[in-house]
Amino acid sequence: MTVLVFGKTGQVAAELQKHGDVVALARSDADLGAPEACATVIRALKPRAVINAAAYTAVDRAEDDEDAAHRVNAEAPAAMARACTGLDIPFVHISTDYVFAGTGAKASTPEDAAAPRNAYGRTKLLGENAVREAGGRYAILRTSWVFSAHGSNFVKTILRLSQIRDVLQVVDDQIGGPTPADAIAEACLAIAARLAADGTTSGTYHFSGTPDVSWYEFASEILSRTPGATALQPIPTHAWPTAATRPRNSRLDCTATEAVFGLARPDWRSALDGVVDELERVG
Repeated sequence: MTVLVFGKTGQVAAELQKHGDVVALARSDADLGAPEACATVIRALKPRAVINAAAYTAVDRAEDDEDAAHRVNAEAPAAMARACTGLDIPFVHISTDYVFAGTGAKASTPEDAAAPRNAYGRTKLLGENAVREAGGRYAILRTSWVFSAHGSNFVKTILRLSQIRDVLQVVDDQIGGPTPADAIAEACLAIAARLAADGTTSGTYHFSGTPDVSWYEFASEILSRTPGATALQPIPTHAWPTAATRPRNSRLDCTATEAVFGLARPDWRSALDGVVDELERVG
């Protein structure tokens, strides 16, 4: 029996595939744009657990393409959750801090009211609600600022731009916890195993890296690990307009996750060392 993962090339999915007994599905295997096809695959394979590591993550594009984002972020996980409930197997669904308004300076708890400010956040919240409504053995794991040596992420963008620009402008008034993808993958597997043994732990949880920093501070740490003379210039959010409104406060309270599953917040600075080293090795 295997752990079935939706998503194959994404950051967390790539890390999950480093673990044994994991089968990851590409879009050609199960298109999240056709939600019932995802449920059909689950029922056919009958895995011991399902992890949904796939999503429509083009935050700005979702503003003009909310229907497509809704199919992938809301309808697909709903179909997956119902299939898992029918088989009585754990379903772990990765979500985002973007379901919150992102105001103030307090870390959001799983119980805090959601108030997404963009299409991506709205569709992810609808997906969360559908997973809860399906019942069964489930965990919604909200995370933030994911990075790894795979896919597209802030670390790779900063390193790439540092090769071609003398000065980089980086927002310094958005605060959150950068989260290594490998830590998320390990957390998902641990949570799935616990759900299989104890369905009463079902619920919504948070998991993000520590310490919380601004994008500017994160960029400073990234560049401190590489040679070069690229300068950083801090700027406010309003000086970097985007189609979708970003939360200023992406802090997540992860207390419940550690209490229930024994999963402490990972130190992203240690993980960053490994990611930069891996990127340097692969060129």
